Amino acid sequence: MLCDDVKRVVYFFIDGSLGEQKRHDVDEHLKLCPRCEVLVRIQRRIRRFVQSRIARMTDTAPDRLRRRLVRSIRAFNTEWSQP
Repeated sequence: MLCDDVKRVVYFFIDGSLGEQKRHDVDEHLKLCPRCEVLVRIQRRIRRFVQSRIARMTDTAPDRLRRRLVRSIRAFNTEWSQP
């Protein structure tokens, strides 16, 4: 796996939605690449920050936006979860 590959899947890696093989590939890459390891740490911090802010919000996203986001996430997840 290359650094560009890790950058493309970092969010799915962090939330645990990558397939087993891809997750393993990212783990192995992170052991050898300090730059990507730092990237993952930073993205985890950002994710925690955003989640904490979202949890405070009482309004929800419009249905149309949620549907578009779900479709996009599923399509990307399907692509990267396959062996």
